[in-house]
Amino acid sequence: MDDHQTIAALAALAQPTRLRTFRLLVEREPDGVPAGELARLVDVPQNTMSAHLSTLSQAGLVLGERQSRSIIYHVDLDRFRAVILYLLRDCCGGNATLCAPLISDLIPCCAPGEETQAC
Repeated sequence: MDDHQTIAALAALAQPTRLRTFRLLVEREPDGVPAGELARLVDVPQNTMSAHLSTLSQAGLVLGERQSRSIIYHVDLDRFRAVILYLLRDCCGGNATLCAPLISDLIPCCAPGEETQAC
């Protein structure tokens, strides 16, 4: 992960429809959501959703998987994790006590092996 990739990911999420789409895809993991259903759920025309999914895909945040005539979209959680880790790599200048509240806020939502909770 580098500055350019991180900026691309953050820029892709810096638009309301794309952010809503990303969050919806996170909620629907691991099943994913077909492109047409995403458009319906987010209440945008299919061609508009296609453009948003293209932006998210180019930033590496979502992946499309062809299943028959549909494309099922999934969040690339590994890429998203890499963005977050890149942002936190030198968290608080290496002072772990300053980062502890941030890390503890993430744990209820993101603890491995546990059901996801609303943050």
